[in-house]
Amino acid sequence: MTTQQRSTQAVLDSFFEKFGAGDLPGLLDLFADHVDFRVQGSPRVPWTGTRTTKAEISEFFQIFPKVLTGPQSFTLTARIVDGQDAVVTADSVFGVLATSKSFTNSYALHVRVENARITRYHMYEDSYAIAEAFTE
Repeated sequence: MTTQQRSTQAVLDSFFEKFGAGDLPGLLDLFADHVDFRVQGSPRVPWTGTRTTKAEISEFFQIFPKVLTGPQSFTLTARIVDGQDAVVTADSVFGVLATSKSFTNSYALHVRVENARITRYHMYEDSYAIAEAFTE
């Protein structure tokens, strides 16, 4: 494993540790000042869209506890690290507070790590299923 791969792996491990612990300041410290941050999908899903700054990324992570229950399940299913890039796949189940509906989300996350900071964060998820769970 190269030095870059070890750095990417360490940042990825730290990301999931801090995300799972709800450590927003620690999570934000993992991101560069300018990030190519995208979550494609339905505009009915409150966290979709493009962001670039830490303030916007902070808002992104603060959305989840406002609109979702805690995870009913969360499993990392695969992890591939290739130099600066890492792809993680996961399965999760969450509930929507406003509708009391649950959704299963199988997603892929592509991150790029440069100088021990996340510079790219692209999430690919089933926004149709999520949007349905947000619909009364």
